[in-house]
Amino acid sequence: MRDVLWDEDRSQIRTGHAPENMATLRNTTLNRLRARNATNMTEAVRDLSYEPFTAPLALLRIPR
Repeated sequence: MRDVLWDEDRSQIRTGHAPENMATLRNTTLNRLRARNATNMTEAVRDLSYEPFTAPLALLRIPR
């Protein structure tokens, strides 16, 4: 059984470039987590959700 991390199947983003942009963001996030040696992506994303305004910026190395 595949672990559903972001529940993409229920996404309502379907027009224009939005689906491709969301896939790019998802893949970038997963690759950044792998670069930090995360092995359990579900747990790593959950950890990011505890600080939703600062953790994603830190992951992408974007200054606040």
